[in-house]
Amino acid sequence: MSTEANAAAAATFTPVLKLADLPANTKKAVQVGARCILVCNNNDKLFAISNVCSHNEKPLERGRMGNGWIACPVHGARFDLATGAALNLPAKLPVATYEVRVSGDDIEVLV
Repeated sequence: MSTEANAAAAATFTPVLKLADLPANTKKAVQVGARCILVCNNNDKLFAISNVCSHNEKPLERGRMGNGWIACPVHGARFDLATGAALNLPAKLPVATYEVRVSGDDIEVLV
């Protein structure tokens, strides 16, 4: 089995928050193993991205969230919540995104 296949086999959905704890247009940082993940409820759609700006390695959790994006609070770089793509300078590199789902009352992230 390849390393990539091993990593995919090891990935599992992990409960991170109760759905009631993340109202519309809010976000919360959670720790999943060594990863700090930002779970966002943007216009009643859930997203999970790395909580670290790719430009300056600052937390995104205090950033402003818009329609499908979040901005770094330090330099204003914006990232697409669905893809992690950097939308403007000074960021050039994307941030990691994670699959997210609701299971019962729990928000789960695939890591």
